[in-house]
Amino acid sequence: MTAAPARNDATGRTPASGAAGAVPGPDPARAGTLRFAYGTNGFGDHRLGDAVRVLADLGYEGVSLTLDHHHLDPFDPALARRVDTVRRDLDRAGLAVVVETGGRYVLDPWHKHQPTLLSDEDEGRGRGRRLELLRRAVRIGADLGAEAVHLWSGTAVPGVTDARAWDRLVDGCAETLAHADRAGIDLAFEPEPGMLVSDLTGYRRLYTALGRPDRFRLTLDLGHCRCLEPWPVDECVRRSADRLAHVQIEDMRRGVHEHLPFGLGEIDFPPVLRALVDTGYRGLVSVELPRHSHAATATARSCLEFLRAHAPATTPGARPRRPERTTTP
Repeated sequence: MTAAPARNDATGRTPASGAAGAVPGPDPARAGTLRFAYGTNGFGDHRLGDAVRVLADLGYEGVSLTLDHHHLDPFDPALARRVDTVRRDLDRAGLAVVVETGGRYVLDPWHKHQPTLLSDEDEGRGRGRRLELLRRAVRIGADLGAEAVHLWSGTAVPGVTDARAWDRLVDGCAETLAHADRAGIDLAFEPEPGMLVSDLTGYRRLYTALGRPDRFRLTLDLGHCRCLEPWPVDECVRRSADRLAHVQIEDMRRGVHEHLPFGLGEIDFPPVLRALVDTGYRGLVSVELPRHSHAATATARSCLEFLRAHAPATTPGARPRRPERTTTP
């Protein structure tokens, strides 16, 4: 696999030279609009190619692609060929992509999300395994022309002090940043409830500890903001606007880390979506409903209808249309 080409300002992706399914360039008429995506972890019962086509046909403009054994396995011996296939599928569908590394059992069939950057080293099965996943994710993201590669800290390890866990996290992020710099791709770190870095304050501390590198950006999960941040969700958007690379969206209730379909939680979405537009955010806004694969197509359809109905329009009375997709013969 090779380093990423220069990225398109509108979508963050540059299709392969001569691809008939090329993503359109920047469209001035779309300035100030939002680009909605859907997480493939919510399409766990679909083949990845089928999920891409369904989401494009529904009208989504991107996918948040979770690396996992049933979609795109980062440890597949035929990885390069699989990545090439996914790249062609995305280009034909005209979809942008962010690469996610939150597969539940991709590294350990017994323990969810383990090992992490905080784990002990255990004969190749500890934190080194997570670092290898992140290194592969960066390479995959570069070859897909992804807008960013996602990561998070992990949960505390029994017997490891907070100070030691913090040092491991900083070292692991720095190592992954070095790979990202060489590949020419941004990292998008997500604060996650219950993890060592759980909130925006923790992200800022980590960003500072790393020397404030430009490529170390932020994934903001809007449900997490409602769950635990001290500010309203729209204020979280404004406070993090300078670092945003990716936004995840779902409904949620205060103090309960449960991803809910829109309308089943407590978030008032129009002010939040307005804040994204007002702050000039141009990345993907990805629906994050990983427990709804059993009803993936219906859920994805209703989510997009909800988001379009509640997003601010740049022209009174009308929502801008996404560019038409092109396909190869």
